[in-house]
Amino acid sequence: MLADYFMICQATSDRQINAIVDEVVEQVEKAQVEVKRIEGKDGGKWVLIDLGDVIVHVFQSSERAFYNLEKLWSDAPMVNVNEWVS
Repeated sequence: MLADYFMICQATSDRQINAIVDEVVEQVEKAQVEVKRIEGKDGGKWVLIDLGDVIVHVFQSSERAFYNLEKLWSDAPMVNVNEWVS
């Protein structure tokens, strides 16, 4: 199994990408969730955070448009995470 959920977000700069990634990692570690792997953090325009059941994709805007993961996974149901975030 690949993952139960993909979270896709974007940023406008490398600095913003790194800030998002750092905050995600900090929060999941606080919640005692294991960060299995982080790919692309060293100068990447697309960083992937593997949390096991959840894969977080943090794109620079142009990369998100180019790879268009939403189209690739268009048959998967969308989930509103607002209910999960406090």
